[in-house]
Amino acid sequence: IARLNADPVFHGILVQAPLPPPLDPPRVYAAVSPAKDVDGFHPLNVGKLMLGDPTGFVPCTPAGVHELLIRSGVTIAGADVVVLGRGNIVGKPLASLLLQKARHADATVTVCHSRTRDLAAHCRRADILIAAMGVAEFVKADMIKPGAVVVDVGVNRVPDPAAKSGYRLVGDVDFARVQPLAGLITPNPGGVGPMTIAMLLRNTVRAARLAAG
Repeated sequence: IARLNADPVFHGILVQAPLPPPLDPPRVYAAVSPAKDVDGFHPLNVGKLMLGDPTGFVPCTPAGVHELLIRSGVTIAGADVVVLGRGNIVGKPLASLLLQKARHADATVTVCHSRTRDLAAHCRRADILIAAMGVAEFVKADMIKPGAVVVDVGVNRVPDPAAKSGYRLVGDVDFARVQPLAGLITPNPGGVGPMTIAMLLRNTVRAARLAAG
């Protein structure tokens, strides 16, 4: 990592998680130069996101979800947003991004997790529900407010004897049952995933431009 940090040929460094033991993820993320941290996981960039400092790099999946909402014409300001999942990769940074006092933000954000009481009740009041728990088809139709915007981030493998691989990919949302109720809903796969890649490329181009002065 130190060699790549010092090499001007490389403008972005991505740490592919999960890391095998005995590597320590926080130490590895912190070793990446903040100027090349196109994943947005260096403590400096995490801190800038929390402070609303736009000079840092925003993690790619939260940035992709945010961009998806903006380009779909979803009103974020004043909306009740429920984020299912409190992980460092999606849940926490996305919640921070949406509650910033800024354009395309200013939401009222609730973060739910495995210890949340009456989780379904929280979901039912959400104008925007974002599922990032990593539990296959966890969100059911009776957890959705009619007309809500539903963003499915989770990617899960479930057995499927009919598939050549023996499995198929599904999200955290029971898409077939939730879709008729939702105002807008992302498919999974094919919804948030491509946006994550697009934001990674955007961060990388920005890093290259900053390096060029």
